[in-house]
Amino acid sequence: MAKARTTYVCSSCGYTSAKPLGRCPNCQAWNSFEEEVPAVTTAARGGAYGGITGGRLTPLSGVGRREEPRTPSGIPELDRVLGGGLVAGGVTLIGGEPGIGKSTLLLQVADKVAAGGGTVLYVAGEESLEQIRLRADRLGVRAEIQLTRDTRAEHVAALMAEHKPALCIVDSIQTVTVEGDGAPGGVAQVRDGTALLTRAAKETGTATVLVGHVTKDGTVAGPKVMEHIVDTTVFLETVGSYRLLRSVKNRFGQAGELGVFEMRGEGLIAVENPSAAFLAERPVGVPGSVVAATIDGQRPMLLEVQALASKTPYPNARRVVVGLDARRVDVVLAVLERRLDLTLGGLDVYVNLAGGLKVPDPGLDLAVALAVYSAVVGRALPDSVAVFGEVGLAGEVRSTVASIRRAEEARRAGYTRLIVPPGLDGHPNGVKSVEEAVAQVWGGAPASGRKPRAAAERT
Repeated sequence: MAKARTTYVCSSCGYTSAKPLGRCPNCQAWNSFEEEVPAVTTAARGGAYGGITGGRLTPLSGVGRREEPRTPSGIPELDRVLGGGLVAGGVTLIGGEPGIGKSTLLLQVADKVAAGGGTVLYVAGEESLEQIRLRADRLGVRAEIQLTRDTRAEHVAALMAEHKPALCIVDSIQTVTVEGDGAPGGVAQVRDGTALLTRAAKETGTATVLVGHVTKDGTVAGPKVMEHIVDTTVFLETVGSYRLLRSVKNRFGQAGELGVFEMRGEGLIAVENPSAAFLAERPVGVPGSVVAATIDGQRPMLLEVQALASKTPYPNARRVVVGLDARRVDVVLAVLERRLDLTLGGLDVYVNLAGGLKVPDPGLDLAVALAVYSAVVGRALPDSVAVFGEVGLAGEVRSTVASIRRAEEARRAGYTRLIVPPGLDGHPNGVKSVEEAVAQVWGGAPASGRKPRAAAERT
């Protein structure tokens, strides 16, 4: 009989230690370790592998090809993130800050699926049934949804086996209990509850959505193995007045897809044209404003890159960057000083990606360069211009990923002049350097180093 050995598991990230620690060395969380006693196992004897008989082998050529059946959620933005809809037997984990709209979105999905004739099972672990009814009335839910407050994983699995619903929503997985595994929300409870519900989903063909709590750093609370068990992991986050739904893992589609929503009184409403939404308040004819075609995940969008330059009252000029990679912005500023003789040493430079998004996209380099140049010399870009491209240390403009999709998004939004890297289809004479980009936008040679400083001092 093997001796059971007690281990301690971090409730934030799942890190395992032989003894309790005050601070987790993996995620730096304090007082997060919980005691876990593994099940006692009996050591097998006999033979090289303990006398265990091997399982059946199946050759790859003998496995059939089958497309997983999908159920449309009724919300196109959600279907985009999931890769086409809810997969029968697929398990999706959705995380996000408290109050961000996870339960609201899932109740809307439940209404759409139930209205289409599918049975929906809603496991309410955090709210009473009356609270869910109040939210349903506010959202205008009219379809019949089956509710239960029973959060015992074995009972939920039995309900799935009995009714075989098209969709099962568990809000939240931290409230689910498994017999003999300790208090709800513990590492063992969350892990074993996820595994049991995932097995039930596969056996019954039920599309299952689990709501997960998040830690203070924005990751899903609980052991990391929970994210490995599920098929899809998505996060709902706030950006300004919008909600972004982003997939970080998807076994049935492409990870990195992005959906944009707006929170209103009637619930989360999909934003069908994010480019127009993020550019709605862009000032026209103002120096330092550039429309950039970017990629966030797998989705092309048009965003506004803003720059401001002012004479510094401090011995060392400041560089403030919001929403972009600060190191890449420093590289672009160095290229402007070296290749265009743009004097920035006595200027405070502020660069902002309007709208609150954080996009670490190298394809925004050229937009940053033109925005800073425009702000320093005091000349606005034409309204019909959109740009993208990576800037190298030699001042060259390099190609970026998804260039065709970026260009198509810009054309669809009505931007007729594209400043793009060379070699793009339809733009055989793309700009090869930052100097060429400046010449294409404003014509003539770039301004000298003295003129930008004078322009900045006038402002």
